[in-house]
Amino acid sequence: MRTIQEHNRVSAIIPALDAGETLSAALSPLLASALVADIVVVDGGSGDDTVVRARAAGARVLTTPRGRGPQLAAGAAATCCEWLLFVHADCRLAPGWEEKVRAFVAAAGAGERAGYFDLVLDDTHAGARRLERLVAWRSRKLGLPYGDQGLLIARRLYDSIGGFAPLPLMEDVDLARRLGRRRLAPLGGFCIASARRYRRHGYWRRPLRNMLCLSLYFAGVPPRHIARFYR
Repeated sequence: MRTIQEHNRVSAIIPALDAGETLSAALSPLLASALVADIVVVDGGSGDDTVVRARAAGARVLTTPRGRGPQLAAGAAATCCEWLLFVHADCRLAPGWEEKVRAFVAAAGAGERAGYFDLVLDDTHAGARRLERLVAWRSRKLGLPYGDQGLLIARRLYDSIGGFAPLPLMEDVDLARRLGRRRLAPLGGFCIASARRYRRHGYWRRPLRNMLCLSLYFAGVPPRHIARFYR
């Protein structure tokens, strides 16, 4: 088994908007890793101390118009590593993630697949465990991992499918559909996401709203209209 060499280290891209409370935790495992050659935080116009925290930690900062799709695309375009790792600003990679990335990259045909982590919410509520099981089923059976699970992808594959589209919402679903279920694989590690929005809106109400948004997307409603409802 080959190991990750200098030429195929990872560029980490983090889209952010008013993420001052969670950004440090998201950056910490990346900053401590020898696998990560570059960290780019792409800010969508934060009104808090997101940019200050990112720069203080040593990450590069780009500023773009608000919209996760455009932010992710801009971050990828500003990096040069052969592997791209997309992580949301309210998520952090659990210990052991580096070994999972090494194993994925070393496997035969790795450049033709994209990997995602299993979702874990930082809450002891029974609803969190229920939601985690639903996300695992959706990812494996439908081939629809969301952005809060992270995404590891070779730049060549990313470029070949056109990268992230400049969508205000559903940019992760759009990319997953272009990849197709056969080119998506679980990495085996965990991405720990903040559950604050579920605690605020409820473990039934928010997932139902997300499901409605997904249904509208598959029905052909433009993402810009869905984004208004989502917000």
